[in-house]
Amino acid sequence: TGGSAIVGITLGEGDQKKADRYFSMFMLAALVSVSVLAVLGFVFLRPVAVLLGAKGELLDYAVRYGRILMLALPPFALQNMFQSFFVTAEKPLLGFWFTVGAGCTNMVLDVVMVGMLHWGVEGAAIATLISQIFGCLMLFLMSRRGQNIRIRLKEFTPNKQIAKEIIFGGTPSLSRQGLGSVSTILLNVAAGAYGDAAIAGMSIVTRISFFTYA
Repeated sequence: TGGSAIVGITLGEGDQKKADRYFSMFMLAALVSVSVLAVLGFVFLRPVAVLLGAKGELLDYAVRYGRILMLALPPFALQNMFQSFFVTAEKPLLGFWFTVGAGCTNMVLDVVMVGMLHWGVEGAAIATLISQIFGCLMLFLMSRRGQNIRIRLKEFTPNKQIAKEIIFGGTPSLSRQGLGSVSTILLNVAAGAYGDAAIAGMSIVTRISFFTYA
């Protein structure tokens, strides 16, 4: 959110080259930070799942699914970054349709890998991984066309002042999203007292709520 505001202001000033440079800095910073989080998540997934109350079969499913899903975290984050910046660049439908395409890809692969190939939770996780890579790759390729903002790594230059502005502008959104995540965790922990079916039900409700909100 903070980065989108800065890029939007720069585009409004008519400086496409500077906007591309800022965009490149934001995307590279996101890739590095999210990759670190993915590695930490992969390593500490089991103890965190235990801390949150997962046990037995549910713990096994969580670890098997989650470790593959950690690989999808970087492309997922970049896909969301592309969407935000395309809205800033007045091309909201570009990100929307590729997001829809990634979702449809996920659904089709779920049918194939879980329903037909019987790969279980690993199949569901792999389907999500492939769909996120697909969505991220397509958005990246589209950013290279026409007058879209694009990644130019050769012009990447870290800027402390811009980094401070990103943090200042993005903190409210981060706080809101963080509180939402914490509330979801607490609800799942509370539902755990009623068994695995209750947790699965909460996951379904969360997905429906997210879809309605989106």
